[in-house]
Amino acid sequence: MKLMIVDDHQVVRQGIANLLRSMISGIAITELETGQEAVSQYGQCQPDVLLLDMGLPDISGLEVARRIRQRWRGAAILFFTMHDELPMVRQALDVGGMGFVSKSCAPEELAEAVKRVAAGQPYIEHPIATRLAMNRERPVDHRLKDMTQREMEVLLMYARGENIAGIAERLCISSKTVSNHLALLKNKLQVNSSVELIHLAVDAGLVRYGQRGAGQSQ
Repeated sequence: MKLMIVDDHQVVRQGIANLLRSMISGIAITELETGQEAVSQYGQCQPDVLLLDMGLPDISGLEVARRIRQRWRGAAILFFTMHDELPMVRQALDVGGMGFVSKSCAPEELAEAVKRVAAGQPYIEHPIATRLAMNRERPVDHRLKDMTQREMEVLLMYARGENIAGIAERLCISSKTVSNHLALLKNKLQVNSSVELIHLAVDAGLVRYGQRGAGQSQ
């Protein structure tokens, strides 16, 4: 089996690679850091599975999946990310993802997901699949449909209680850029305050009040 891992954190990439080598016999692994590398090298590598993070530094994992699927319709893409909120899962599946697992999943589940997707079978981590089934009738707020992945990331982190400095550090952008994203989000989502922004995220099922921390910067 040939596997391509795309994640911008070297420690994460190497850890996943070492883990899967110990659990899947004969696996050959290519490690890449950016979305552009994935798009440019996919044709040469032709992996059985592309293990793809969503939050890449250059182009989003969703855009990587779109570009690859446009050229290679049979690409087997397994999203592996810290973002397991249902709108993100649905976006990943909409762009052609065959599987979705969170970075908090057990090693055995990740290995099973890779093997299933390599065999042409869809795989969604069980708790996420359960939430999808339970929320399938929940209407999606039309205002969320046109959000970019970066906007979604900022909204999710902010609604969970991350302050601006914390969001900036995690996304490797400046605090000013985060503030600009939040201002644009308020305008795009037609809300007047940070409180309304958080309420919208909760009402849409992106986060629960129990997930929220304290100490946000406006």
